[in-house]
Amino acid sequence: MSKKQQPIANWEKTNPRAMAVRTLERVKSGAYSNLELNAMIKQADLSERDIHFMTTIVYGVIQHRLTLEYWLEPFVKNPNKLDPWVRELFMTALFQWQYLDKVPKRAVFDESIDIAKKRGHDGIRRMVTGTLHAMDRNGLPEITTISDDVKRLSIQESLPEWIINTLIQDYGMDRTVAIAESLNSAPAQSARVNTVVTTVSEVTTELEDEGFDVVPSQVEPLGLRVSNGHVASSQAFKDGKITLQDESAMLMAPSLLIEPDMKVLDAAAAPGGKTTQIATYLDAAQNGVVEALDIHEHKVRLIADNAYRLHVADRVNARVLDARKVDEVFADETFDRILVDAPCSGLGLLRRKPEIRYEKSLADSQQLQKIQLDILNAVAQKLKVGGRLVYGTCTFLKLENDDVIAQFLATHSNFRITKSMIEFDLPVVDDNQLVHIMPDQFGSDGFFIATLERITE
Repeated sequence: MSKKQQPIANWEKTNPRAMAVRTLERVKSGAYSNLELNAMIKQADLSERDIHFMTTIVYGVIQHRLTLEYWLEPFVKNPNKLDPWVRELFMTALFQWQYLDKVPKRAVFDESIDIAKKRGHDGIRRMVTGTLHAMDRNGLPEITTISDDVKRLSIQESLPEWIINTLIQDYGMDRTVAIAESLNSAPAQSARVNTVVTTVSEVTTELEDEGFDVVPSQVEPLGLRVSNGHVASSQAFKDGKITLQDESAMLMAPSLLIEPDMKVLDAAAAPGGKTTQIATYLDAAQNGVVEALDIHEHKVRLIADNAYRLHVADRVNARVLDARKVDEVFADETFDRILVDAPCSGLGLLRRKPEIRYEKSLADSQQLQKIQLDILNAVAQKLKVGGRLVYGTCTFLKLENDDVIAQFLATHSNFRITKSMIEFDLPVVDDNQLVHIMPDQFGSDGFFIATLERITE
């Protein structure tokens, strides 16, 4: 039996720190943090308070891993040769000690040593005990002493150096520091109001009556910031009155300027957040429809399920199709509007998916740029003259954003950039009419939007 599949002992199931170590061990082996955490919580026997504590440790360690590894390095000769669970045990101890002010150091050390004793042999217990006390006695290495600016910021904010370097190249050092600092703050929980069945004021009252705290979005009029509970468990969510969607992501669909009778293509649609938003503008009685594409059948089912829950299934046609192969199914000038929420590095989502920072590389973004251009090139001829195409990504890298649009326009003189529809007066539109929403601005995801118009055949 592999280490990843080792059964969890009963004593671990009641110990949030031990369960955090198990979760991190599996995430480091390639599991998705959110899925693994949910699976471990289901197996655990923990109070709500302990589940929150466990979740805080798991995401905290993932977010700050480069910092924690920097602190550990002087005290362990070959940290990568440690048993994976022992390495993660040190990570959890350091995170609690340095980042959780309300947790006493003594409790962190005693609990960590106890886990080492129960999961390992006496030699591991002694090693963990000695290492923790050496850290306390000698102090952790100061990050401020790192002379190289890029390395220091990389370790301080736990972002790989290639991301720091790319941000500096794109936005300069001062802005890079602000962006990097913002990425380790807690993500907001946001929801989009489904105007097909309710209004912002009605659903706000309903959520508040359920005990949620609700604040209007600063980014999009149909967005809400919801706290004091899990909004996907609310009755409003179950009734299809709201759906989970980041505030920045809500800005793509309005820029399409959709009329009720239009035919719209959502070229990379799963899980359907933008598909269902597009559908709110359409009227099935007037033959309004959105064709929603994804390459995976299970994700297409997810789009259909979301359309049903949100009461817009009659104007959504979800199908398995690679957007690069639209020519096999649709004739030229089929669509009035096209939305391309392109596959991307996802670096704008680092608050929600902190492990992304360690999994991606510059080469990945370069390869994604080719895919993004392939999709744009494939769908361009399917748009009617006078139609709008909105391109967006959830990353802040210009390589996948500005550069993609520049390359597309260089080979498509029949398209031009036009103004995106941003209802609030936000400082997010540059001189080229491109929309950049950065993670340090509103606490929402980093996002890019370009609105294009087809002007001739």
